[in-house]
Amino acid sequence: MSQTSFPALLSHITIGGMTLRNRIVSTGHETHLNEQGKIGDAMIAYHEARAKGGAGLIVTEVALVHSSAVFVADPIRVDTDECIPGYSRLAKAIHQHDTGLIAQLFHPGREMLASEDGTAPVSYSASATPNERFHVMPRPMPCEMITQITAAYGDAARRMQTAGLDGVEIVGSHGYLPAQFLNPHVNKRKDDYGGSLVNRTRFIREIIEDIRRKTDPGFVVGLRLSGDELSHEGVDQSEMLDACETIAAAKQLDYFSVVAGSSATLAGSIHIAPPMFQEVGYTAPLGQCIRERTGLTTIITGRINQPQDAEKIIASGQADMCGMTRAMICDPQIGSKAKAGRTDDIRACIGCNQACIGHFHDGYPISCIQNPISGRETRLGEVPPISGKRRIMVIGGGPAGMKAAAVAAERGHDVTLFEREAQLGGQARLAQLLPHRAEFGGIITNLTRELELSGVDVRKGVAVDEALIREYTADAIILATGAIPRWPDFEGRDDAHVVDAWQVLRGQVAIGNSVVVADWRADWIGIGVAELLAQKGHSVRLAVNGYMPGQTIQMYVRDASIGRLHSLGVQTIPYMRLFGADENSVYLQHIMNNEPVICESVDTLVLCQGHIPDNTIETVVRKLGIEFHLTGDCISPRTAEEAVLEGLLAGRAV
Repeated sequence: MSQTSFPALLSHITIGGMTLRNRIVSTGHETHLNEQGKIGDAMIAYHEARAKGGAGLIVTEVALVHSSAVFVADPIRVDTDECIPGYSRLAKAIHQHDTGLIAQLFHPGREMLASEDGTAPVSYSASATPNERFHVMPRPMPCEMITQITAAYGDAARRMQTAGLDGVEIVGSHGYLPAQFLNPHVNKRKDDYGGSLVNRTRFIREIIEDIRRKTDPGFVVGLRLSGDELSHEGVDQSEMLDACETIAAAKQLDYFSVVAGSSATLAGSIHIAPPMFQEVGYTAPLGQCIRERTGLTTIITGRINQPQDAEKIIASGQADMCGMTRAMICDPQIGSKAKAGRTDDIRACIGCNQACIGHFHDGYPISCIQNPISGRETRLGEVPPISGKRRIMVIGGGPAGMKAAAVAAERGHDVTLFEREAQLGGQARLAQLLPHRAEFGGIITNLTRELELSGVDVRKGVAVDEALIREYTADAIILATGAIPRWPDFEGRDDAHVVDAWQVLRGQVAIGNSVVVADWRADWIGIGVAELLAQKGHSVRLAVNGYMPGQTIQMYVRDASIGRLHSLGVQTIPYMRLFGADENSVYLQHIMNNEPVICESVDTLVLCQGHIPDNTIETVVRKLGIEFHLTGDCISPRTAEEAVLEGLLAGRAV
């Protein structure tokens, strides 16, 4: 495909005083790459990789305009001039690649996720209306504080202009402070900021006015809103449309950035970074309605992972620009590849949420399970050269082996990958069989393309043994032999009908009507197998060795899954360890007091008890004395994220 394949997506657009080379946007998202609240080398390198890769516009992550806005430890703050040097360095780095740069200005209101020192801060909102997700009771903002915070937005915008940015974006999406004033269920004020729509939009309109007073005419001012908060007592689509029309009427706003959902509820929060079960571009109709009602430039964000999808949205008039944020976390070069017609070479995001927003929630810098360089540009951005071409044998064709082989071959080595199965992919082939996880198979497609581009010789259906290793005469071997299901010892294991998750997913075993899933890992396997069997009509009890199903996976994925389990009638039993089984019962222990819990009338026990490394070939290689490198589950069973990262490192080490 050529550039003409994406005439809408790759066309120029002018917003205020800013002209962009294309319609691809990296929207504001938390990276955890700031350095003590300031922008430093790591964040600059991260955003510059997307600018180099062809992004038309980059919007930086939320920056706090006021001391009352602190909602996480060590946030970026723009409430003093100390922020200007960091943003200035970022602007110079981004602008040299012909990419626009806009900063998000933020106040969470009652949406307080954490604090700076562990003590709960006082949160402020339009009214004393608590939120459901974080259980925060806010303090109503006095009028003098509203005036102060309004001015803080304007002062922050002035600082961004001084730093050389093209504009700012007011974050009113996902139920944050500006949206709390908009929402009649939250805003119960009786003064000029509550009641009528005009009053409820006053806070936003005054912020925009203050920014306009303190910045030059061409400086871009945008507003991010949820087209529908999709939450209990959230702002619905019709209310938001009326609000947008009222805000736009003043003709001081340059664009709307439209998303969905709300931070205030668990159900609404999944739309902050919608998991793979959400349809591609599902927010586009919300943006289209706002665009048609207001006539303003509109950016749409929400599961737009491929240029083909963005092209359709823009060409059809649903939006002027597309936020492709996770798509660029996964492949920063998506813009340049689309322009060059290399769409088959794009590493497509699979919406797993594990290393992007999952890292943020766990307090770690952003990355991607498929692209470990994301967030590690300063450490892994440069590929080490080879001193001489070597003959490399990679054993195992799961994500770890595929990545290792591709990286080693890309560097210039002669690489052959051996996989004993007829297909590549390892456990990813099983993961894609679970409900709402089909897109996970995209990691196999993406890595297969990397193998093709790097020229790896792939040999499938070949079981490696000592004779083959001797025959190949490798200079170095990368072992990526993976793991196998763990079957712990327990009473009655040989008497009851016991199977493991792999056997279930491969369709190798019959399953009785009444099932107990014994989930030791509390990850996507146990919760997914329980949902799969319930969908097929089985009566399912999910016994979890933790305090909830999916305890170890990203919260948006987990929470949505728990909701589906409830709808399917799955009984979840937390704090359980497997003790034993017989012909019709499963015996559990409460992990806090060892008291017995008996599940009666059980036909089948399904084990989701983790994995053990497959080290058979490692033993052989050690005996032969050949240089070798371990990667992935054969070191220690974990996830695809660690497998791909270690594969990259192994491919660079040989």
